[in-house]
Amino acid sequence: MNIQDFESNYREAMAETLNELQTAVLLIAQLQRKLDSIGNSVQIMNERVEDYINNETDE
Repeated sequence: MNIQDFESNYREAMAETLNELQTAVLLIAQLQRKLDSIGNSVQIMNERVEDYINNETDE
């Protein structure tokens, strides 16, 4: 393998690795948004259940 082949292989591998890294970062951002959404839903559901329990207890 000569230096030109080595350089070409290196650049191709580096570009592919950077693309994979960028894809992973985007997936992590999507996952974070989804986790935030799920957390908010659970919090709202918990508040509603607590309100219901408190209302039933008061009656």
